[in-house]
Amino acid sequence: MRAQDITVTAPDGVPEVRKGDDLAALLLDVLDSPLVDGDIVVVTSKVVSKAEGQVREGNRDDALPGETTRVVARRGPTQIVRGRLGLTMAAAGIDASNVEAGHIVLLPLDPDASARALRATLRDRTGANVGVIITDTAGRAWRDGQTDIAIGSAGLEVLESFAGQIDAFGNDLVVTAPAVVDEIASAAEISQGKLGARPFALLRGRADLVREPGDDGPGASTLIRPEGSDFFGFGAREAVVRALKGAAEDQAPFGAPASVEELSAAVTEVTGTAPVPHEGGLRVAGADPAIVAALAFAHGWRCERDDINHGATSHLLPLTT
Repeated sequence: MRAQDITVTAPDGVPEVRKGDDLAALLLDVLDSPLVDGDIVVVTSKVVSKAEGQVREGNRDDALPGETTRVVARRGPTQIVRGRLGLTMAAAGIDASNVEAGHIVLLPLDPDASARALRATLRDRTGANVGVIITDTAGRAWRDGQTDIAIGSAGLEVLESFAGQIDAFGNDLVVTAPAVVDEIASAAEISQGKLGARPFALLRGRADLVREPGDDGPGASTLIRPEGSDFFGFGAREAVVRALKGAAEDQAPFGAPASVEELSAAVTEVTGTAPVPHEGGLRVAGADPAIVAALAFAHGWRCERDDINHGATSHLLPLTT
């Protein structure tokens, strides 16, 4: 697909959205041309939340606890959290911009469901089979600045897998899978802008991504990695604290248990003491038991102290045993 085959437009003239407003009607009122099969409609989560009544009085600090399932990292006043939708975002995606002073906007309750409802309504009113994406702005690890991502979708492929194909040099593509809904979200944001009051965008040229009528697809929520599968379940400082604390409720973000070789190498590197195999696990003698226990926790193992050597000998076992 050539870049010039794709067009993105963001119409002007959308009024301030209030609770109960009909988003489909607002969109259709401002489009320059009718929707056609294969169009992709992009909507900011801000107006979805406003229409669904997700505006609250107060500030981010007031609302953040109720929107948070786990704090990932803190740096000064900034909190990166895993929110109720499973998304990891600053302040759980709570927004205080483009809303009346003294109010905040929470993310939609179920963005995929909101996308499905809008898609069905547009189909009923226009007859067009379109895809729908609901977007929000998020920061990115290792990169300054923010981009828009898809937090809800309906009627679309969310990933475009190239696994099994061969590139121009004859190399097999093994894990190449662009998150096309995120790419479309970012393309739409360039057209919409942040201050232009253009919450809708229309992308044409990728009808191949739009599913058949009645097939809403997996939704954008399937792009969220489950707890434990993300390499960065905690921030650097927080990971140290959580490993030393060793609370059971903090175990999942550290992921699946590491191999015995990986744990043995970590213990040796940190303590200078090489563990020895022992009863299905490892025995560590002479190293600081607290450090050994923290290393075991971070690698998905449990640590038991033996009575010998006044408790200075640790027995490490996988959590599954």
